[in-house]
Amino acid sequence: MPAPEPINIPRASLVEIFNHARESFPDECCGWLTGDKDSNEAGGVRPAVNAYKPDIHPTAQDRSAQTAFVISDDDLLDLNHTLDNDIRPRIIYHSHPNGRAYFSETDRANAVDPWGDGPAYPVQQIVVGIDGVRVVEARQFAWDDESGDFVEIAAHEGLDI
Repeated sequence: MPAPEPINIPRASLVEIFNHARESFPDECCGWLTGDKDSNEAGGVRPAVNAYKPDIHPTAQDRSAQTAFVISDDDLLDLNHTLDNDIRPRIIYHSHPNGRAYFSETDRANAVDPWGDGPAYPVQQIVVGIDGVRVVEARQFAWDDESGDFVEIAAHEGLDI
């Protein structure tokens, strides 16, 4: 069975995400991309607030907002309320301020359904690798039923910002 097909992201939307990552640096940024439920494109960028607090994080209490993210309660409610809309969340994004775009064990733990198998949300994931000089790269991940894990499905070129 082939890997899941990546949802297409217009370059202008990637640049918006990259700018959000730069504005948030050295903290991680987070948010999501929206798109029509029947389309394979997600171009609407919806930044969220990284409300990470070590004492309440479910899996990463030994970290900081520079190495972890939590979508704020208000933003998470908005995401949940729009999951069944015609225009809905299609991709959740966040940044890694260490310059590397990989899906970490913590990312995976937070993206899977805590009550069963599969993803917590019916969305793909993008991780933006950013450092003090530039956005190095971004990588896109999706849940793969066959492997029972998130797999990389696309890579996106970085930007000097």
